[in-house]
Amino acid sequence: MVEAHQHVQVDEGVVYGRGGGRELRGDVYTPPGGRPQGAPGVVIVHGGGWREGDRSQLRGYGLRLARQGYVCAAIEYRLLGEAPWPAQIEDVKAAIRWMRANAERLGVDPNRIAITGNSAGGHLSLLAAGTPGLAEFEGSGGHEGVSSAVAASIAFYPVTSFVDRDGRLHSTYSFLFGDEKTPERARAASPTSHVRAGFPPALLIHGNRDEVVPPAQSTGCYEALRAAGVPAELHVFADQPHGFDADPRFARHCADVMALFLERYVRAGEPAPTAGVR
Repeated sequence: MVEAHQHVQVDEGVVYGRGGGRELRGDVYTPPGGRPQGAPGVVIVHGGGWREGDRSQLRGYGLRLARQGYVCAAIEYRLLGEAPWPAQIEDVKAAIRWMRANAERLGVDPNRIAITGNSAGGHLSLLAAGTPGLAEFEGSGGHEGVSSAVAASIAFYPVTSFVDRDGRLHSTYSFLFGDEKTPERARAASPTSHVRAGFPPALLIHGNRDEVVPPAQSTGCYEALRAAGVPAELHVFADQPHGFDADPRFARHCADVMALFLERYVRAGEPAPTAGVR
C-alpha cells in the first residue's frame, strides 16, 4: 500500500526479510519530491518490552525525518511470544542489510545508514550499532554477506546493560533470555558491553522520572561511550516518565534533536569507521 502524507510517500508493508518461516515487513518513508539520490537512511525500531508493539508505533518520527530528507524504514521484528532471543536483534540486523542491499533503489547512500529506536527498540538499536558482523546476532533473515554496520545510533530510554555492577543478571529483565538466564548471555546482549573506540556516534534520550527503565541505564552508557572517545550526546528531560515523547510537544522537540544529531554525524560528517560496507 502506498500512501502520501504531506508529500512524504509511505510504502506500507514492504518485505525486508524472513524470520521464523514468515515475511518480515517495514514501512518505508520517502522524502518529498520522489526517490532521492544518495540520501541518508534511518532504520526505525519500535518498543514494547520485546513482547509487544508494531512498526506503526514510531510513524511520527518516520514522517518528520523524511520531511528533512531521510529515507526511513520503520520495521517490525519477531516478538518474544513468537520467537526467543536473539531473534529480535537478528531481524533488526536483517533490516539494516536490506536497506544497504537496496540502497540504489531506495535512493540511499549505503555508508550513511543510521538506526533509532524507543525503549526495547532503543536497546536493539544500540546493540546493532555495537555488534556489526557478530555472527551470534546476524541470523539469516536475508542479504547474508551484506554489512549490518550503521553510521550512528539513537536510543530513547533504552536498557543498555542487563547485568549489575557485580556481574549478576538483573532480575527485572531476565525474561528476555527464556530458559538460558546466564550472566554471559546477558552481557553479550548489553550494548554497553560492546562500547569501544570506533563505536558509531550515539545519541541517548531519557526522562529523569522513568520508573520502567532507570535513567542510570542511559547515563552509564553515555559515560562508557565518552570514556572510549565515542562522539556521544545525552539529553535528559526533567520530570518525564518512560515514553514521554508520546506527548506531541516532546515528540517535536526530540525530532529536532535527532535531526541535528543526524545532520552532524551522518549527513554532513565523515562516516564512522564501522559504517563501510564489509
